[in-house]
Amino acid sequence: MAKVELKQPIVDEIKGVLDGAQGAVIVDYRGLTVEQDTRLRKQLREAGVIYKVYKNTLIKRAAEGTAFSALNPDLEGPTALAVSKEDATAPARVLANFAKTAPKLELKACVVEGTYYDTKGTQVIATIPSREELLGKLLGSIQSPITNFARVINQIAEFKGGAAEA
Repeated sequence: MAKVELKQPIVDEIKGVLDGAQGAVIVDYRGLTVEQDTRLRKQLREAGVIYKVYKNTLIKRAAEGTAFSALNPDLEGPTALAVSKEDATAPARVLANFAKTAPKLELKACVVEGTYYDTKGTQVIATIPSREELLGKLLGSIQSPITNFARVINQIAEFKGGAAEA
């Protein structure tokens, strides 16, 4: 069997991972201990992120013709790919938080919703809260004035009710 035929299933697997992905981050994982890598993989799984180590050439081949091909110049040395299909910023957020405790983990670059970001951009993307957090903040900001208005109306009603008794 030719080498290309052996590698094609892996390329297809990577294409499947990237298909419909909202965000993808590539990292250099050299220097992580087995225990650190295990903790990182667990955190990524809990966040719904697919994390796997692939050969750079296979990632390049799978990303051809997609927005993820922008990562090609950064595919040097050992590379792990973290991809999320639901939350575009989840891979960057989890990896950046983990890198605070494991400085050997190096964020290389990312593509979020079709836009390429270098290392510094990836760090900025990591600071964006999750969709659920943003929706919670929005709901809180919408709900606050309504709640305050209801309290004022209630106090006016209580005050007028007390004045009627006197």
